Formats: sequence, structure tokens, C-alpha cells
Amino acid sequence: QVQLVESGGGLVQPGESLRLSCAASTSPFSLYVMGWYRQAPGEQRQLVATITRSGTTNYADSVKGRFTISRDNAKKTVYLQMNSLKPEDTAVYYCNIISTNVWGQGTQVTVSS
Repeated sequence: QVQLVESGGGLVQPGESLRLSCAASTSPFSLYVMGWYRQAPGEQRQLVATITRSGTTNYADSVKGRFTISRDNAKKTVYLQMNSLKPEDTAVYYCNIISTNVWGQGTQVTVSS
């Protein structure tokens, strides 16, 4: 059974940074397109960023220039570096194998002064 485990969330002040990690139990991890989503209270889950097996990335307009998605295939891990965080980035962040129903449990990110 494929598992994704996120970590790295927390409480930070506006302007600070966090790095989220998502470790996968599956192989071949390198073949999967991976993504990060987020869901704020009362809102639908939103796609934040994706990365293909070759490293091509895409971002939601709201995070372009502030967030960076990357992957380490040897470690079966995908990362989300989040800089210049804003209160509106507050949400539960989920890792996903794109086009599948494989999700992590989520990690809470709270940006507040």
C-alpha cells in the first residue's frame, strides 16, 4: 500500500519561511508527477504546485515567486519551500501523487503575528 507522509508544518509569523517534506513509501517514485495542495477552513482544496519526473514545475499564481517545489528521487521525497509567508497561506497542506487518490495525512501551516 502506497503511503505519503508529510512533515514540516508549524506556526510562523508573516514573512518567515517553512519547508514541507513528503516522504513516499512507493517505488518507482521517480516516475510519478507529484503535487502539493492546500485547504483552508471552509474552502475547497487548492492545487499549489506540481513537479514532473523530469523536474518541470508549475505553481498557482498566488504562490509564484514565493514557493518552490523540488524532489529527491533517491530519498523518495518531495519538498515545498515556502518563503515570504502570508496569513492567507494558512491551511492544511497535502502531498499527492497527481492523477491518483493517494494523499498524505496533511500538515498544518499557520501564518500569524
